[in-house]
Amino acid sequence: MATDDSISMSQTSGDAHELQNLKKHWSSPIVHTILDTVGDAVTIVNENGVVTHWNRAAEELYGISSDTIVGKHISDFAWKSLMMARILEDGQPIRQAYHEPMPGIHVLVNSTVLSDGNQTIGVISSEQDVTRLVRLGNELFTTSNQLRNLEDEITKYESSDDPFYRIKGHSQAIQKAVDTARRVAKTDATVLISGQSGVGKELFAYALHRASVRNQDRFVALNCGAIPQALFESELFGYQGGAFTGADRQGRPGKFELANRGTLFLDEIAELPLEMQVKLLRALQERQFYRIGGTQPIQVDVRILAATNRDLEQMVADGTFREDLYYRLNVVNLEIPALRDHVEDIPELIQLFSREIAQQYNKPVPRFGPEVMVTLMNYVWPGNIRQLRNLIERLIILVDGEWVLRDHLPSNIRAPRLDTQEAKPVLASLPPSPVSPHPQESELDRIRTALQTTYGNKAAAAKLLGMSRGTLYNKMRHFGLSE
Repeated sequence: MATDDSISMSQTSGDAHELQNLKKHWSSPIVHTILDTVGDAVTIVNENGVVTHWNRAAEELYGISSDTIVGKHISDFAWKSLMMARILEDGQPIRQAYHEPMPGIHVLVNSTVLSDGNQTIGVISSEQDVTRLVRLGNELFTTSNQLRNLEDEITKYESSDDPFYRIKGHSQAIQKAVDTARRVAKTDATVLISGQSGVGKELFAYALHRASVRNQDRFVALNCGAIPQALFESELFGYQGGAFTGADRQGRPGKFELANRGTLFLDEIAELPLEMQVKLLRALQERQFYRIGGTQPIQVDVRILAATNRDLEQMVADGTFREDLYYRLNVVNLEIPALRDHVEDIPELIQLFSREIAQQYNKPVPRFGPEVMVTLMNYVWPGNIRQLRNLIERLIILVDGEWVLRDHLPSNIRAPRLDTQEAKPVLASLPPSPVSPHPQESELDRIRTALQTTYGNKAAAAKLLGMSRGTLYNKMRHFGLSE
């Protein structure tokens, strides 16, 4: 099945014969088999709004059999009717829009127009059931809150002896990284920590130091991406007094000397200039170096941890990173997963950050609405855990009230939502059904059905009936229907 914004097929004969073949194609058994195989609920309506396909997943999600709905006008299903009317009218697809079609059911909607050239032949919609994800997120959020309360009580009486205590998450991806780090921590092996920006590489580096036999000595960190190129050598190796104009008369030790018998963490190692890569390699191999302006070698015993968010192998291939230094650093590679690869940890991280930041700003810990949790667990997080923490801090500062809702999220994170109340009246937007699904239904029955279908939402019911909300209220009063 095509995944473009519309399904377009060229007309070779230039007449309606091709369109008939297309409709026949969509009715083939192989298409039904494909639709019943996919895990999402799929609905297809023709250009008149009549349901032509309703797959097995849709039956299970909504509790409506295909025999009941196929061949009927989609107006029997209010929110779908409003959505498809809007798509038929403006032709704009819907991508990953959040919706709660029934109480307790949460879906992400993708819909698009089916067309043959310039002629619209229908709309296809798929709904991904994320109800379990929402419930899991809420349960994890609540459980994490309870665990944090217990941990707070425990730490009142004893501090944690686990060096990896600050690394949060119980997902398989995070636990695998922690297990690898625990195994290598007791050794003196050089570790290359790789991962995207914001995943917590320095947190792992510090935990490696605390879990090592060097934990009684210094952990010294140097961000190679924050040092001007002219100062690299003095930052790493220090300088003798009077080595250059403006130098301290007593000289100054570099990071290597400061980390002697301890751990030196070189963050963003890919930013190290080529000429400094040669000097670093020599210092690692010989375990000694010279200060700038110095004549006596300085012996050091330092364990090196390095981190990068770039592909060093590709840099080696491009000639921008020395191959011998790469292999010297990459004795053990510890890869930290991106946040999008362990989204099941997001509720726990949200709870952790919410409590820490709320306490910092003396504000109550907020609760997160279901669609907020869906949005946060489906977002790609290019900035990873750092970005998530910054978002939680922003929300706690700006949101007043107990709940964080979708509208509180920044526009670049906020997922689209299916707002059916903005749609135009269905009966005006969709072509009339060839056969009315309820030809004998009275106006009172139609109003009752519309209100039941929209769960009492007067605006949506009015649009479904093709009348103004004021007219609906007048008719409700006329028929003695309670608001």
